[in-house]
Amino acid sequence: MKTHPLKGPNRLKLGVFSANADGGLAITDVPERWTADWQDNLTAAQIADRAGLEFFLPIARWRGFGGKNRVREWSFETFTWAAALSAATDRIGLFMTVHVPLVHPLYAAKSLATVDHISQGRAGLNIVCGWNPKEFGMFGVPLVEKGYDQAAEWLEIVERLYASDEPLDYAGTYYNLKEAVSRPASLQAPRPVTMNAAFGGLGRDFAAGHCDYLFTTFAEIDEAGRHVADIAGRAEGKGRQVGVYTVCHVVCREAQTEAEDYYTRYAVTMADHAAVDQHMAGKKEFSQSHGREAYDRYRQRFAGGAGSYPLIGTPQRIADEMIAIAAQGYAGIALSFVNYTQELPYFCDRVLPILKKAGLRVE
Repeated sequence: MKTHPLKGPNRLKLGVFSANADGGLAITDVPERWTADWQDNLTAAQIADRAGLEFFLPIARWRGFGGKNRVREWSFETFTWAAALSAATDRIGLFMTVHVPLVHPLYAAKSLATVDHISQGRAGLNIVCGWNPKEFGMFGVPLVEKGYDQAAEWLEIVERLYASDEPLDYAGTYYNLKEAVSRPASLQAPRPVTMNAAFGGLGRDFAAGHCDYLFTTFAEIDEAGRHVADIAGRAEGKGRQVGVYTVCHVVCREAQTEAEDYYTRYAVTMADHAAVDQHMAGKKEFSQSHGREAYDRYRQRFAGGAGSYPLIGTPQRIADEMIAIAAQGYAGIALSFVNYTQELPYFCDRVLPILKKAGLRVE
């Protein structure tokens, strides 16, 4: 079994986010927008793998946000997606993102273990509870009021299935299993590495008690450290340590003005405004993924990268901001681009050596 890349030596872990979905994180109408076909997903994963990035992380999306391009309506299911990429890569961690109320833990345990075996221990699980009632309505499943309570029960079942030599009986609030078995167990023990994305207190408490890593957002770098401190305090109260990651969208160009002009072009001038409106309205009403002020101040960021922090500029400028993010206590960054296969090679060739020189990466 291989050591999972998120447990490797680089001080600042890096990964690719949302390549499995149309548009990635960008809500734009530029002709080069990401269409997320399979060959491009495969190529992007192999570029990231060769460059030594640590993870490839998908979103779980069953329904898009409308607009001209019906953004994110096209997306690959994440268990089968990760299984295929596991067989075509060598080092990178392959994550699955699961909506807890929509996937039974017995099915998830079998699927997750399958990917862990194919990848020789590189599987990871991103646990989300969901926020979009229209998406859940497609399944005839209501959003659960205490979703993180259900998630805790769900994850306990997965771990107990892997650990038990005997059939498992389980009687809980959300699940009842009779003589359940799941073989093989995952190669990683007690289960593959887990992460959760949360801005609100309930999600952070869940991650503090049950996950290895937590993704959170911030508005500005100089105030980003308070989120790390908050999460660290919650984890310490449970006798645990949780690595904190964030998400950024990237425009990396030779000249600063070139990068800024392109950011304006794709995220303002040619943004898919109807889809941006729908996405922001739904997130603001039902999700706790961002602070409330973000919806009022940063429309361009939602068009550019789902409200994440923008890394816009030259390789040196972007590296400097990533170094500053790491100095705030962040252990990793998930990155999105307008077009991953076109932009990721330049980013890796120009930014990674600067991070290595700064001591944040050894390869």
